[in-house]
Amino acid sequence: MSFITLRTGVAVALSSLMISLACPAVSAAPSVNQDILVQKESEYPAWWKEAVFYQIYPRSFKDTNDDGIGDIRGIIEKLDYLKSLGIDAIWINPHYDSPNTDNGYDISNYRQIMKEYGTMEDFDNLVAEMKKRNMRLMIDVVINHTSDQHPWFIQSKSDKNNPYRDYYFWRDGKDNQPPNNYPSFFGGSAWQKDAKSGQYYLHYFARQQPDLNWDNPKVREDLYAMLRFWLDKGVSGMRFDTVATYSKIPGFPNLTSEQQKNFAEQYTMGPNIHRYIQEMNRKVLSWYDVATAGEIFGVPLDRSSQFFDRRRHELNMAFMFDLIRLDRDSNERWRHKSWSLSQFRQIISKMDVTVGKYGWNTFFLDNHDNPRAVSHFGDDRPQWREASAKALATITLTQRATPFIYQGSELGMTNYPFRQLNEFDDIEVKGFWQDYVQSGKVTATEFLDNVRLTSRDNSRTPFQWNDTLNAGFTRGKPWFHINPNYVEINAEREETREDSVLNYYKKMIQLRHHIPALVYGAYQDLNPQDNTVYAYTRTLGNERYLVVVNFKEYPVRYTLPANDAIEEVVIDTQQQAAAPHSTSLSLSPWQAGVYKLR
Repeated sequence: MSFITLRTGVAVALSSLMISLACPAVSAAPSVNQDILVQKESEYPAWWKEAVFYQIYPRSFKDTNDDGIGDIRGIIEKLDYLKSLGIDAIWINPHYDSPNTDNGYDISNYRQIMKEYGTMEDFDNLVAEMKKRNMRLMIDVVINHTSDQHPWFIQSKSDKNNPYRDYYFWRDGKDNQPPNNYPSFFGGSAWQKDAKSGQYYLHYFARQQPDLNWDNPKVREDLYAMLRFWLDKGVSGMRFDTVATYSKIPGFPNLTSEQQKNFAEQYTMGPNIHRYIQEMNRKVLSWYDVATAGEIFGVPLDRSSQFFDRRRHELNMAFMFDLIRLDRDSNERWRHKSWSLSQFRQIISKMDVTVGKYGWNTFFLDNHDNPRAVSHFGDDRPQWREASAKALATITLTQRATPFIYQGSELGMTNYPFRQLNEFDDIEVKGFWQDYVQSGKVTATEFLDNVRLTSRDNSRTPFQWNDTLNAGFTRGKPWFHINPNYVEINAEREETREDSVLNYYKKMIQLRHHIPALVYGAYQDLNPQDNTVYAYTRTLGNERYLVVVNFKEYPVRYTLPANDAIEEVVIDTQQQAAAPHSTSLSLSPWQAGVYKLR
């Protein structure tokens, strides 16, 4: 059985690594990133670069009123748990009033709390309690679209001459068909016909999520006022949902057959997108100490830096999806495809190069829209689950990017064992079912075999707190399935076991907080073509650290590059780790470690 060893002498090593902000210039990585000079800490210090974020899906985190739905008070109740983990900031998914067609991403009132989650007083208490613990709150900002039950849309729909008509996109159809051939992310057409007016409105997502018209300055000013409302309450971070799609293509021309295969990228090509984000920054964001992160799904890597290059005054960070979706078909997004470690690591290197000197990235291996990390990139079979979960934690917390840990990853929570369609809750799965199965394009078996692996419902099952009824999440009827493995995988059990995944996360977070090279150091992949061992260095000034992860379920001998030797084992997931001055490592299955180089 593997266990965690934080080596003797590390405390001394850590103290020596607590360099001041006036640190020496950082050397460039010798090969892959030779054109990148990693900035000194003193050039652009920012709390959000050094913070470790934790994403909470409120509906599934902790229920305190026994209605089966997680709530804000549940988050408050568990703040000490998160503080003990080492978390600096929390990102919560949408907390606003919503009919929940898309689990809160369809907002009917931006200035009210979702009734299932609590009250505005609860939200204010959450901010206050977090500040007591020196923690910060990031909220989800959903302003590409609203709910069709938002007062703006109700007014917009009421009459063609209503002042709110131009808050959304209304167009005449063509030959009793939609205005163009835009597909929706959730299946079917991106246009919905309104029986009363005979016109169609645009919805990139569900028909209950009409897109806002950012070309209308009144829309933008109303949204900016809403942002100030939350920032004035003490919010310290904003994650902008589908930020790259705010600007639409003028005239809405039809997509070519080739463009339709990658329509997500086409939807990010609006001509005014950067002008709008820069305006939002100038009028709102620049006036607050706020960390901003944009979800830029669909944006190719070579354009992504435009959103977070600090010289452009837009956003601080971005959520890129090239890595987390590397095993997804770009056209049939529900379909799983095989992937390799060389693909995985090369994408990470490309993201690091793209970020460059003036940008900053986020790093995540799962979230509310993707499967569980250990089931996705690790091995969730009982004999390898813990080892591979620790390996993924090592990778997540040693990147030149701000790490985002999704709730339950620190326990090694796994995908849910879905068997049939009616077990899924996700509107996306249901839309794909209509498009592909009911249309006869694929069989039900083929579809289900894929969505079991790819569905975002895998990450939305309730948090597993203990081995009591409903995993300690609720005493009522849970809104969604509890994973049956909660008896073996739960926070209470993890806290009592010294060698648990949870305790390994705690130690890795502590290391990231105390070793600046793991935050700011230059990144270099040592062998991008290797499909067995993922090894890379982080270099800051005279300090060099080697990170090694065996991605196989069998032992591997790894030889360090010429002229390199281990000076100290900082942390390792196995008892038998390398001795000082070693030039090779005997790696157990899924073994991972961080080593200071001579």
